[in-house]
Amino acid sequence: MMDRDRFPVDPWRLVETEFSSTDEGVTETLFAIGNGYLGMRGNHPEGRNAHEHGTFINGLHETFAIRHAEQAYGFAEVGQTIVNAPDGKIMRVYVDDEPLTLDVAEMREYERSLDMREGVLHRHILWRTPSGKNVVIDMDRLVSFDERHLALEQISVTVLDADASIVISSQLVNRQDGGDVYGTAKAAGAAGFDPRKAERVGGRVLLPQEHHSEGTQMSLSYRVAHSGMTLAVAADHVVETANDVDVVDGFADGDTAKVVFHVNATAGVPTTVTKFLAYHTSRSVPTRELIDRARRTLHRALAQGADAIFRAQAVWMSAFWERSDVQIVGKDELQQAVRWNLLQLAQAAARADSQGIAAKGVTGSGYSGHYFWDTEVYVLPFMAYTTPLWARNALRMRSLMLPSARKRARQLNEAGALFPWRTINGEEASAYYAAGTAQYHINADVTYALAKYVRASGDTDFLFNEGIDIAVETARLWATLGFWRSMNGEDSFHIHGVTGPDEYTTVVNDNLFTNVMARFNLRYAAESVRALAAADPEGYIRMADRLKLDPTEADAWDVAADAMSIPYSDALGIHPQDSAFLEKEVWDLENTPKDKRPLLLHFHPLVIYRFQVLKQADVVLGLFLQGDQFTPEQKRADFDYYDALTTGDSTLSAVVQSILAAEVGYRDLAMEYFTAALFVDLADLHHNASDGVHVASAGGVWTALVSGFGGMRDHRGALTFDPRLPSSWPELRYPLRWGSSVLDISITADALTATVTEGEDVVFHVRGERYLAPAGGSVVVPLKGQGPDLQGRPSVRQIEDQRLEDGSLISVSVPTSTAPITLLDAINDEGHHHTPVEPYAE
Repeated sequence: MMDRDRFPVDPWRLVETEFSSTDEGVTETLFAIGNGYLGMRGNHPEGRNAHEHGTFINGLHETFAIRHAEQAYGFAEVGQTIVNAPDGKIMRVYVDDEPLTLDVAEMREYERSLDMREGVLHRHILWRTPSGKNVVIDMDRLVSFDERHLALEQISVTVLDADASIVISSQLVNRQDGGDVYGTAKAAGAAGFDPRKAERVGGRVLLPQEHHSEGTQMSLSYRVAHSGMTLAVAADHVVETANDVDVVDGFADGDTAKVVFHVNATAGVPTTVTKFLAYHTSRSVPTRELIDRARRTLHRALAQGADAIFRAQAVWMSAFWERSDVQIVGKDELQQAVRWNLLQLAQAAARADSQGIAAKGVTGSGYSGHYFWDTEVYVLPFMAYTTPLWARNALRMRSLMLPSARKRARQLNEAGALFPWRTINGEEASAYYAAGTAQYHINADVTYALAKYVRASGDTDFLFNEGIDIAVETARLWATLGFWRSMNGEDSFHIHGVTGPDEYTTVVNDNLFTNVMARFNLRYAAESVRALAAADPEGYIRMADRLKLDPTEADAWDVAADAMSIPYSDALGIHPQDSAFLEKEVWDLENTPKDKRPLLLHFHPLVIYRFQVLKQADVVLGLFLQGDQFTPEQKRADFDYYDALTTGDSTLSAVVQSILAAEVGYRDLAMEYFTAALFVDLADLHHNASDGVHVASAGGVWTALVSGFGGMRDHRGALTFDPRLPSSWPELRYPLRWGSSVLDISITADALTATVTEGEDVVFHVRGERYLAPAGGSVVVPLKGQGPDLQGRPSVRQIEDQRLEDGSLISVSVPTSTAPITLLDAINDEGHHHTPVEPYAE
């Protein structure tokens, strides 16, 4: 799926062997580096033309008034969008006053590589200058995982065959409010409509405050115009060479700072300039204080030295891979892609430190830098089972948002709390409520993540001190949002007017995913309240007083959960996505032209909403997250029905479809979906990798490996396995943290081996049988096959002409303005015959 001449297979590096300016946006994303707080796109240090000169800081944002065409009470009023922080990557090289310009340079050697073992971006160039001199220019760049605010870029220049004059110009540039004289980024997202891109804010965003330049140091600082956030960036340099060097220029103004090094270079003698960068931000701290903080960061880094910082990065990465690496033995092409995806999770989450994890991490401006439910459902499981601290920090972000979530619930006439659909600062920023605010399932997703973390880590302290507030307040919302209905002597609990994960079907009644997740949320909240009362009576009293919890609330939650309405069609033998879903015509995806995909860019929402067609897995996601609530037969029937209706227009879909396809037995299809998710950015399959990494899909890749092919589940706190190893894979291996223990899991065609590498004995089940892996030892479980083996894939043709409960037939079509209009002027005995007539035309 990739050009393997340009991007050769290497299980530990992403390597580019040929420069191209035709896909700058994609490669800027692929070679981006970050630590969860600070991210730098893979722009070349020359700082010239690019898709997006991006340096992003988690949470650094601007606000703006949302202008609705028609306003209504409770609509989101203030939007938020990520800010492009000043660009510190720029280090321009001139040889005999000739600039290195990649678009026109004669490069005899070129290689750019993201070293996933070391966590460093490298670039090597052998440049033949217009005067015939051969110059080697090597660059190394990192964003430190140890030092949250620190980045480092090192340029080494060697003229191989002649003496020469070398100039290295190191700069800081405010890209947010414009470029510099050498060119700006292409207007990302300016051409055409695409809701996946960032909001554009009019007017100046970064208001200059203090700026300094002295010797090899420089700094800029700003206040963000409307959000009021503050920012400072400072840089210092170390030069290592036997050549003569002078600092010949240095200045700073409101939007630019520069330090220029002039080198009289002798042939064969290298000159290395290391640029230390420190970024600090705050919601309110004065910029003067942030400059002081940045200088302290630089002081520590300079004292430590560049070599020590590179070594520390390698040590950090080694520990990360020890607890996170998933190995597909003998499959280097897949291994390279898997490791790239796993690295993106570290770069998005490691030092988020109670900030959110944005949909694009800190690799691009896509989705305006917003946090979605993606974190809780797709990213947090990886963190919970490999690095629980990261999961805890992500959940603390939700805890800190509770005051705003309570306010939002009151705005929508509900009790408890309602978390924002998309946000940076905790306020709802979704301007389109139908596919935004109406996705109330965000509440259940957050509580699901809380439960996942507590089960995997055993951290009941977090649950009883902070998590309990999340569980209680989200349960309260479901209790008031839902309502009771009595029919034929039976009471049922319903939830109306919501949108599920599928954004091609909005504002519906009894969305299956929402209802099964709300049921889980209610039950988990009740269990947690009782567990706190039993484990810490005084803590329970404090919680009840803090939240004004009535002793009867937990019982009411259980009653509502037990009576939750779960839609089911006896005629089709499936769970309808919502109460009216089956009443719509079926969109014939198999006959939809490729140039009409994704649908959201070619059809009005109202057109899409009238059909059975899915942007992403909805029911199927519920089958996975709440898998113990459905039978194997139900999963197979539901998967067959909905897979044929799912466009995959969302990158959140393929990983879930892969997991369920593997579980029900579509082995080849499971691999097809997995591969699509694995290469969604690396091969730019959705044509928007230029906007940043699809972090949720990267998290889903881990889950597809561990839970899909590895067959791991943890329903109700029990660790179980039912592997589905692809026939072409010799072995799948991965570490897994369970409570205070760490397991190494190895799966082959014939056996599952569990080894406890840290901690106590671990009890688990494989296909219903109980096993114990002893502390420091292993247990080998024989496997008889890898589950069912179904051929082909579900088709919309299997749906066509099936009958609903009322006897009507399901029709399949592609919406078109020139299609015949059908009139009910002839109905046969079976009640389904229609005579087509031509559309009216003047």
